[in-house]
Amino acid sequence: MGLPQLSVQWLEGAGDGAAYRGRRVLPRDIDVPLDIVGRDRSHLAELVTRLARVLADDCTLTYIDSEGVRWSTPVRWTGGGDIDPASGERDVQTVVTVRAPSPYFLAESPQTVTIGGATAAPFLSSMSAMPVSSSQAIGSAELTNEGDVPAYPVFQVFGPGDNFKAIGPSGETLWYTGSITSNGSITVDMGTGVVKDGSGANVYRYLSTAPRFWSVPPGTSTIAVSLLNTSAASRVVVSWRPRKWVVV
Repeated sequence: MGLPQLSVQWLEGAGDGAAYRGRRVLPRDIDVPLDIVGRDRSHLAELVTRLARVLADDCTLTYIDSEGVRWSTPVRWTGGGDIDPASGERDVQTVVTVRAPSPYFLAESPQTVTIGGATAAPFLSSMSAMPVSSSQAIGSAELTNEGDVPAYPVFQVFGPGDNFKAIGPSGETLWYTGSITSNGSITVDMGTGVVKDGSGANVYRYLSTAPRFWSVPPGTSTIAVSLLNTSAASRVVVSWRPRKWVVV
């Protein structure tokens, strides 16, 4: 299980050489070696058939690292599983090939930070020297991405409030210009670009012109959020799941 393949874009002009324009990481093929052991040849055939039934459905491949953290990715069976009829009576060795649509393994459990609210870290957590009005809430948080590649945070904003802004580690700003009622909420997924309210309705139209969805690089980064016309109940919950290459 090595690194996945890449699709690299180059721009060739009239001059010599080419200019690098970017890359895309392709789906990943993974070979899984298996040693199947039965009580006898009949039982071995049952086990192989059972394996085929399992692989025929959606599967999840899970890797447990040296610290006991579980990393998973969805896969589909694409081939392999050949068996030599002349092999042993009770055991066979084979290799099954699966394809992962995503080239990365996701941490099984998301990490979460809450800003604002009666029981969470208050707004102005590290910006208390900044002058703001009583109806404006500003806060910052440190996000630790334990993966190998950027992670995409998901924001849940609970009202009341309006004009929510999420500022990334490099200063990229996503601005939601709509209002959130005291019993309402919105969810902003930086990875998929989906913005919806508590009922699941699409509220992407309330984003400012040319919104910038951003990610969190590996390591520890500081982000900032702001919300206008808030109360003590207003809060922002940000969660993210680190991603790893996982090379074995």
